[in-house]
Amino acid sequence: EEKLDEMLEENVIMIDVDGAEVGQINGLAVLDMGSYAFGNPSRITATTYVGKSGIVNIEKEARMSGQTHDKGVQIITGYLGQTYAQKFPLSLSCRVCFEQNYNGIDGDSASSTELYCILSSLAELPIRQDLAVTGSVNQKGEIQAIGGVTYKIEGFFDLCKKRGLTGKQGVIIPVSNIRDLVLKDEVVEAVKEGVFHIYPISTIDEGIALLMSTPAGEKDENGEYPPDSVHGKVMAKLKAFWKYAEGE
Repeated sequence: EEKLDEMLEENVIMIDVDGAEVGQINGLAVLDMGSYAFGNPSRITATTYVGKSGIVNIEKEARMSGQTHDKGVQIITGYLGQTYAQKFPLSLSCRVCFEQNYNGIDGDSASSTELYCILSSLAELPIRQDLAVTGSVNQKGEIQAIGGVTYKIEGFFDLCKKRGLTGKQGVIIPVSNIRDLVLKDEVVEAVKEGVFHIYPISTIDEGIALLMSTPAGEKDENGEYPPDSVHGKVMAKLKAFWKYAEGE
């Protein structure tokens, strides 16, 4: 834990805790040694482009991904199809990666995080780097409970504290995990003073508004999203990809 802290502090392990970037997000993992566990923030990136290979999980291709992580990536494909591909086929190539991960990854607790990252890349809207995200997503875009929520929050808080708290930093967690929080006093005080924030959410749309500072958008009676909303921008990009793929 100390060695990882040192590498994060010296930016050997690259993580931003301020600013905003397209197709890049802070995920929250837990390293569990059996008798000892601690939170470990990690950068997740996504690239999207014309093609038909769908979402490719780089960890899986490198045989560093567990079954439940693979399942989480499949659920993201289901969500994208359900949300955007009702009137045209999903023509998309996407690569998702946990950067600087050399130990493998398992669990579906980053599936919502990966989805935000993909949507950011498609909509070309930057994601706030002063927030870190945990939460599993289902095919309908609801946020589901995950394990190790206390470790995850404390891991990101410690990193932000070392880099300097700006008052805007925080974490996004599932509403259903509120009852599991047993945070150390230092984090509780920081939240009370408004220098660190915990945002409990229940849907992907709530997370989109927080992370991209743009409304997610709601479908009208014709099944269309407002063009300046996040879903509207993603829909427009996927439609363009489909036309390119068909050679139009």
